[in-house]
Amino acid sequence: MPDAYIYDAVRTPRGRGRKDGSLYTVRPVELLAAPLAAIPQRTGLDPALIEDVVVGCVTQTGEQGACVARFGLLAAGYPEHVPGVTHNRFCGSGLEAINHGAAMVAAGFQRWVVAGGVESMSRVPMGADGGAWWDTATQWSVGAVPQGISADLIATLHGFSRGDVDGFAVESQQRAARAQATGAFQRGLVTVRDPSGLPLLEQDEYLRPDTTVETLGKLKPAFELMGTRFGLDALVRRRYPQVERIQHVHTAGNSSGIVDGAAAVLLGSLEAGQAAGLHPRARIRSIGVVGSEPLIMLTGPVEASRKALAAAGMTPADIDLYEVNEAFAVVPLYLMQQLGVPHDKINVLGGAIALGHPLGATGAMLLGTVLDHLEDRGLATGLVTLCIGGGMGIATIIERV
Repeated sequence: MPDAYIYDAVRTPRGRGRKDGSLYTVRPVELLAAPLAAIPQRTGLDPALIEDVVVGCVTQTGEQGACVARFGLLAAGYPEHVPGVTHNRFCGSGLEAINHGAAMVAAGFQRWVVAGGVESMSRVPMGADGGAWWDTATQWSVGAVPQGISADLIATLHGFSRGDVDGFAVESQQRAARAQATGAFQRGLVTVRDPSGLPLLEQDEYLRPDTTVETLGKLKPAFELMGTRFGLDALVRRRYPQVERIQHVHTAGNSSGIVDGAAAVLLGSLEAGQAAGLHPRARIRSIGVVGSEPLIMLTGPVEASRKALAAAGMTPADIDLYEVNEAFAVVPLYLMQQLGVPHDKINVLGGAIALGHPLGATGAMLLGTVLDHLEDRGLATGLVTLCIGGGMGIATIIERV
């Protein structure tokens, strides 16, 4: 089967997902249009050649409803004959969009696909779409709980202390601050502008570089009240009776930030690139997607990574750099523990604790981050993985060419 290649990867800066954030005035369609428009501008590819635009978006309601992919591509100036489709695999949606597009290219059905994601969390709050996740009857029947309780459960079962998760969070902040100061993100950033062309945001704005273990230690656990007063800890113990008491260690400081952002990745076949005079930057080596136990929920990246590694005939040690979404600090800590991956290979430019997690866009952003940094360091292989609501995991391995 032919390979699918990555020709470019771009993203907006992440804006604070509040009314005082720099991207609050930008509608999701306009936010998505920024990286979509940048792809043909940067590569010179005629957008008329693009055969589909695949976009991940989690909260598909209000301004993010009605197939944001289709209207985003039109706002970006793509020709009317270019179609669009919007996917929702919760936090894995951006990477799911890329994997979908890569599969279509590798199967020979399409030659050029743009894939990515968008989430305006300031304008369309998480949970605004309702659904089974937020229904207490469903929670008790299938075992769904808020993700923070799942994160605390993993920490309790696998021995991660408050000091461990706070220490990881501080390192994430420090790495992201260094990366921003040295311009490590600059290659893939697309400035978001207002209708008059003036810049609204040019750099990620969620970072808190002055964070210390001492300042984090003053924060109260964010999910303890839900667990104890609202009975969700009891629901957890029904499935995990060996847990006498959940240690609630996650706070707002060691969990991912709420932000706005969008990303786009250009995928194509080798033959299409040659015809257009473009050289690919990397190829999709393998993918993995799994379902996992829905109450503990966040362990999926380990099995998804194992599945992708097996498909590529690789071991964890064969991967040069990992991007593991920092939905909560325990997620990358657990993957490091289970796969034996050293911290100096994981999230070397920081992660969502420092930069934020724009749900539907994060997977595409992480792929661009690892690709840029592989090139900067002259390395070859990267693995991107995210935990997913409802108990799933997704992973993609790329290899530079």
